[in-house]
Formats: sequence, C-alpha cells, structure tokens
Amino acid sequence: MSNQRPTLQAVAARSGVSMKTVSRVVNGERYVAAETAARVLAAAADLGFRPNALAREFRAGARSATVGLVTGDVANPFYSRIARGAEHALRAPGYSLLSASNDEDPARERTLVAQLVERRVAGLLIVSADDDHALVERERALGTPAVFLDRAPTDVQADTVVLDNAGGMRLAVEHLLAQGHRRIGLVGDLSRLSTHRERIDAFGVAVREAVGGDWERLVRSGSHDAAQAEHAVASLLDDRDPPTAVVTTNNRITTGALHALSGRAERPALVGFDDFDLADVLGVTVVAHEPDEMGRVGAEELLARIAGDDAPARHHVLPVRLVVRASSVNPNW
Repeated sequence: MSNQRPTLQAVAARSGVSMKTVSRVVNGERYVAAETAARVLAAAADLGFRPNALAREFRAGARSATVGLVTGDVANPFYSRIARGAEHALRAPGYSLLSASNDEDPARERTLVAQLVERRVAGLLIVSADDDHALVERERALGTPAVFLDRAPTDVQADTVVLDNAGGMRLAVEHLLAQGHRRIGLVGDLSRLSTHRERIDAFGVAVREAVGGDWERLVRSGSHDAAQAEHAVASLLDDRDPPTAVVTTNNRITTGALHALSGRAERPALVGFDDFDLADVLGVTVVAHEPDEMGRVGAEELLARIAGDDAPARHHVLPVRLVVRASSVNPNW
C-alpha cells in the first residue's frame, strides 16, 4: 500500500480524463459535463484525494485563510492562552491560526514574519521582541494587516492590545505599602521589552512618592527565565539592607523567586505580575489578567482590518486586578 498522497494525475488516470478537466472539477469551474464531473469526484473519493487549498488560493491570487501568530516562548502558559483566545475568535469566520516562537530574538522574529507573509497569511498577530518594525510596516502597506499584542511598538502606528501595566504595578506597590513595607525590591525582565519598562517606571513612581530614597538599589533587571530570576532574587536578599517585600514582573520570574525563597527562614512578602497555575495553592499574591481576552480582542481587531476597516490605529488597554493571597499578608507564608 502506498503511503504517498494521491495526486491530480492519479485522479485523471482513474477517471479517464485529462488533468485539466480534473482541475476544473476540483476548483468548481463550469463547462464540465455533469457525468464527467461525477466520474472525477468518484475517482477522487476512491483515491482519498484532497486538493491543495493553499495552492488553489495562490493561483487565484488570494491570501490564505490562516493568521500568523508570533509570540515569545510557547512553553509559557501566558502565550498559549493568548493563542487559545485568538484561535477561538478566528474559528467561526473560518480562519486557522499558525503559531511560531521568536524566543525573544529580534532577528528570528523578522525571519518568522518574512516566512509567514511568504505563505500569504491573511494577517499577523505579534508579541514583538523587536524595536525595528520596518518589515512589518512594509507588509502592512502591501495589504497584510498586523496587530501587536502585549508590547506596543514605538516606531509604527499600529493596532495594539496591551495590559494596564502601570495600573497593575501601582496596585502591587500600594498593597505592600499598606502592609507596612518601605524597602520594596523588584526583579524584572529584559530592559529592552516595553512591558518591563512600563512596569518598572510605574514601580519607581509609586515607591518614590511614598518613601523616596534610593529605590533603584533594590531593582534587578535582565532576568528572562526562572533560573536567572532565582539568582537575581537571591542576590537581592543577600544585600546589606535587603527588601522586606519583592515584586516580580512576570510569571517566569515569580517561579524563579519561589525557588530562591525555598528553605529561607525569613521570607520577604511577594507579589507577582501574572497569575499562574498553582499560585492559589502556593498562596502567591498576583496581579491577574486574562491572556485569552488579549488573544480574542487582537484577533477581532485583525478580522476587522482583513475585512477592509481602514480607520486610524486603535489602542486597547485591558484591565488587571490584584488577587491577595498569603505571600503578601502572612509573615510566615
């Protein structure tokens, strides 16, 4: 038994007609006798032939019914939930989602964008690690709409869907201040990421207004995975005058912080940005939000652009909320 996918040529041979006739039948063209069309369709069914929809669309000069999604590490539940929300929104209109990870590498991101537009995707959803979006802007000018998720670009005017990063960080700091903390540390992601910059700026404003002092001494940036965050939190707690509370700026950094705190007799209060699996069981206070909603809103915005909406760029800011658990209120958590 052959494991090769049946071809147009095989259908033509089975039905006793030319390949051109088979092509006309498969593509639903007119001027094929009903009896001939029935014979071709029967042969195709017998052989298990399936037409190449993408190739058919390309021949017609159309774009595919696929949307490209470029995110960070796909192992991060935050990105998988964005994908889930987008996929649900795209399903009813008949679009599918093709996801790829830029691994926070700007060069890889540009390669992925180029590969996706070569496949004639209908549009792009991008969680960008890059600060140069000239390629995306060129493709938008050529008719491929793009919506940026989580991180708003600074070099192009484009539709964006982001979190209330400043508001979320303000909630975290004000909560810790209300618990009596005055030395509050922060462990954050790569400094070039807009989410990190927005969160650390808001942290600085909130701490400076409340207690003043050299707040930057208790800030550690550059942790992009749990292992780096574990090291950063440990170094922060080994400081000559360590913080009594720590804020982490994403779920991976919170995971690293938990590793660093494990086994320590005295733990600082902890608030993490992003909820995560088992945070409730572990008793970790978090700034929570809905990544699925980010994916949904982004996909719906993209569908509007695909349909021809040419209004000025729109900027969506999604709400966040503070979920208080033991890590920020119980000294013995």
